[in-house]
Amino acid sequence: MRLLGVALAAVALILVVNLVHAQDKQVTLKGKITCARCELKQANACATVIVVKEGGKEVVYYFDKESHKKHHGEICKEGKEGEVTGTVSKEGDRLVIKVSKVSFK
Repeated sequence: MRLLGVALAAVALILVVNLVHAQDKQVTLKGKITCARCELKQANACATVIVVKEGGKEVVYYFDKESHKKHHGEICKEGKEGEVTGTVSKEGDRLVIKVSKVSFK
């Protein structure tokens, strides 16, 4: 019985470690980098986002606060095609990318 408990605890620990590593995985998103308020009309305040086509639908990823401040001036009134690399998480109902690299076409 004790051995079963130890085995279950080990499996649970492995699952948690894998989940943490999956959340830290860098991804590269390709799409239109734009403003959620000015162009998309989806927010009350300016927010830098990248709109990506996934499975035939458009998915919006919001930049983290620091990256928004750094890159927003380039896209506020007119979006640009580009690539964003970073780690994705979910904050409420939004997908957020903690940006490590941005490049515009």
